[in-house]
Amino acid sequence: MPEEIPPPPWRRPKKAPPRVPLTQDRIVVTALGILDAEGLDALSMRRLAQELKTGHASLYAHVGNRDELLDLVFDIVLTEVEVPEPEPGRWAEQVKEMCRSLRRMFLAHRDLARIAIDRVPLGPNGMVGMERTMNLLRSGGLHDELAAYGGDLLSTFVTAEALEQSSRNPGTEQGREQAGVFADQLHGYLKSLPATSFPNLVHLAGPITSLDSDRRFELGLEIIIAGLLAGAGEAADDQVRTAGSPPAES
Repeated sequence: MPEEIPPPPWRRPKKAPPRVPLTQDRIVVTALGILDAEGLDALSMRRLAQELKTGHASLYAHVGNRDELLDLVFDIVLTEVEVPEPEPGRWAEQVKEMCRSLRRMFLAHRDLARIAIDRVPLGPNGMVGMERTMNLLRSGGLHDELAAYGGDLLSTFVTAEALEQSSRNPGTEQGREQAGVFADQLHGYLKSLPATSFPNLVHLAGPITSLDSDRRFELGLEIIIAGLLAGAGEAADDQVRTAGSPPAES
């Protein structure tokens, strides 16, 4: 019986490439890629399964639903936010640095502000970030209520500003052009109003319709931080007055 002749190389069956295990981390990173490239509306469990080359039902072994997926996506990008360790004499500037870092994170990821606007960051990275934020705010002499509410106010301001900026200046050249055209039209309309009835709108037409998002952001930060410092100062004055008051008669 003749020996078995091996098939020629071009006829040998090719081995299938090894399958990459499906993990929660891989799912979240892939979802973030879809979000950045295509936007929030395109990110569905079915679209994600297609990108991962798996059935969408298999995703639910690792992620409960789309809402949980968005929580996980939000949490993973929070590692990009830098919250500085408190330095004496630099409190206001450090709060600005933290807020600028948060804003950069939002602007680096398409539609992320839409995800964050109605979410509390309770994932592991979010909790660490909140702890560091409270540490920084309290180091500036803010009392408990002012630190807690102030942190929420800063976060809401940055998120809302990023959301507004993304709508004012969409990522495409066409979107930016349309935003500029609308701003010019609105400016012209405000300037055309009768000055006797709308003196302030006519006078402020320029700032109202400005697309200088950086300037708007920095001015908003200045206003909030000034308010926090004023609140901390009032609380300190109250403590001094209370400490200097004579004890109440029994």
